[in-house]
Amino acid sequence: MNRSIKMTAVALSMAALLLGACGKSKGSGTPTASSTAVQKDATIAAEVPAAIASKGTLNVATDASYAPDEFFDTDNKTIIGMDIDLMNAIAAVMGLKTTYTNQTFKGIIPSLQAGRFDLSISSFTDNTDREKVVDFVDYFQAGASIFVKSDSTDKFTSLDQLCGKAVSVEKGTTELDDANAGSAKCVKDRKAKITVLSFDDQIQTNLAVISGRAVASLADSQVAAYQVKLTNGQVKVTGDYLAPAPYGIAIPRPAGATPGSGPLTKAIFDALQKLITDGTYKRILDKWGTGAGALAAAKINGAG
Repeated sequence: MNRSIKMTAVALSMAALLLGACGKSKGSGTPTASSTAVQKDATIAAEVPAAIASKGTLNVATDASYAPDEFFDTDNKTIIGMDIDLMNAIAAVMGLKTTYTNQTFKGIIPSLQAGRFDLSISSFTDNTDREKVVDFVDYFQAGASIFVKSDSTDKFTSLDQLCGKAVSVEKGTTELDDANAGSAKCVKDRKAKITVLSFDDQIQTNLAVISGRAVASLADSQVAAYQVKLTNGQVKVTGDYLAPAPYGIAIPRPAGATPGSGPLTKAIFDALQKLITDGTYKRILDKWGTGAGALAAAKINGAG
């Protein structure tokens, strides 16, 4: 990925630390075996479209820079995380395996519409705009937080406190929309605008804060909390600015088709609900320390 600023020696050393914890390789498509602890459910497997059942593999897009949900392991090749474990378990219920391809977040939905992938699990906030073009099977909920450099004395808990300051966000996220809307409100309230700095992935977003280019950054609540660990304590969370909203697995459906009618939607929904019922879902979330975001039941297009 090209960076938008020229790196200083200090910034490069910071980038090396971040990338060592969560490296990104170009165009990776890392196969990951489906969970051996989860058994195939013949009834749910029968709901899988024949073309996918015959190939036996789900081709999944994800932005592997959003720990702990999806990120590269220390080999810089294998994609791991809460979302990955959950998707592997869902696939196993359907009698399938999974192959993951790393994509920049903003390009995932267009790739689904173009038929390049069977689905995506990538910390997508399910909202009504996105539901216009893809189906979502909701599996989690997360708020949004503000984090700053660890030695900062700022204690931000709302976007209006960021007027006149530089804020870093990942492209294509709801946080980018929030930052832009917050900036517009600053101007409306006759305050200085927020300088919104957007980056292709979370690693670069973090680096903007650590290097001092941005005063703060926005991310989903469990992701913001994990950045403290990922950066070895170089950042800290100051507060939540948004209440929890649902995450959904993004599933393509034919243009003009009724929402909820995607060919894979029912099978994914039923497989997820089975994992919630039998306790596998909770065990996966607890493994990654994200149990606070658990849903009581799966939903289809739950933003409406």
